[in-house]
Amino acid sequence: MDATDAQILAALDLDARLSMSELARLVGMSAPSVSERVRRLEAGRVIRGFTVDVDTRAIGYQIRAMVRIRLERLIQERPEFVECDKITGDDPFLARLVVHTIEQMDDVLEALSEHAVTSTAVIKGTSVKRRLPPL
Repeated sequence: MDATDAQILAALDLDARLSMSELARLVGMSAPSVSERVRRLEAGRVIRGFTVDVDTRAIGYQIRAMVRIRLERLIQERPEFVECDKITGDDPFLARLVVHTIEQMDDVLEALSEHAVTSTAVIKGTSVKRRLPPL
């Protein structure tokens, strides 16, 4: 990966919907050259996909929480868990939970409590939004 690839990644990180011609203009290349670089980044699994970033609060999920838990299977069975990472420590999974209300969060966690101990932290805000590491 070179400096041009880093520029392409940074531009796509800001707006993954850029056309190849707009992306080419931003990095000072032709559209076919940029398209080829993007294809290479995809083939090399540097770019794994393009996604949409949804503000869950805007669609009614007012409560967001991080839940530490031991059993991944339980997380996969509940659609309220929207993301999960394998981590170190006593509880090997850290899952992101989104629910409409505190009562709904209590119901989800109560259902899990029959099979696993959880540790939950409600997310009050985001001080650093998801971003690229230094390239």
